[in-house]
Order: sequence, then structure tokens, then C-alpha cells
Amino acid sequence: MQPATAKWYDRRDSVFVEFCVEDSKDVQVHFDKTKFVFSCVSGTDNIKHHNPVELFGEIDPKDSKHRRTDRSVLCCLRKAEAGKSWPRLAKDKAKCNWLSVDFNNWKDWEDDSDEDLSSFDKFSEMMNSMGGDDLPDLDGADDEHDSADSDNEKMPDLE
Repeated sequence: MQPATAKWYDRRDSVFVEFCVEDSKDVQVHFDKTKFVFSCVSGTDNIKHHNPVELFGEIDPKDSKHRRTDRSVLCCLRKAEAGKSWPRLAKDKAKCNWLSVDFNNWKDWEDDSDEDLSSFDKFSEMMNSMGGDDLPDLDGADDEHDSADSDNEKMPDLE
């Protein structure tokens, strides 16, 4: 038996762990308040995987669940205390060589409030709408310049 490779990320009310096992069979996930155990058989070689994890914080075993796909098994661990961040998945500070942070899904939500997020979203939207030629000051300057040019064209020659 060997541990399955996994990635994890933290959210306000849940922790997600994705076990990267293709063609998994006999998937078993047991949730307990302070730990969970993942096991399965994978691939054509029928490799047996077993990952027991003593968790950093407590979870609600009844609200925790998992979903299997052909490429992985995603576990959603519902936090017993929502709003408390987990700096790591395991209780022990020792590094698990089979576990890594899922940076594609990681989000620093600790210091965010709904107001902060909406302000940030508005700021991001404003920044995204600003292109190189679409800056308001440049448009105004171009309009003035264009109108001055067109005024010059309308003036009769003095010669």
C-alpha cells in the first residue's frame, strides 16, 4: 500500500482535498471529527492507496462528502468552525511528501469581508476596462486635437 498523491485548499466553511488517482475503484472515505481516511485501488496495476490524515481542525463528518471522477477523488471536509483558517491540512507540522497545496484554487479569504470583495471586484473591473488607447484622459485629448484639426480645415486660406 502507498499513499495517493493529493492537493488541498482552504475555504471559509470547508477544506478540499483532491486525490489524484486515475481509474479508481473501491473508493472508501471515512470521515471522523478529527481525522479522515481515504483508500482506493487504482490503475490497471491495481495499486492500493491508503491515506490516513489527522486533521489540523475539526470537521463535521455528516456534512463532509466525496466525489469520484475518472481522474481523481475530491473530498469536501465541512469545517466544524466556519471562518477559521487552516494553515495546513494535517495536525502534525511535518511535511507529507504526498500532499501539496492546490495554488490554482487557493484563496486568501481570512481578511476579506463582503464589502472588501465588492470594492476589489469594482476596482478589478475598472482596471480591466482600461486599455492602452481607452484611457479617459487620452480620449479627451484626442477629441480636442481632432476638433482643432477639423476647425483648421474649415477655415479659409488667408492668401
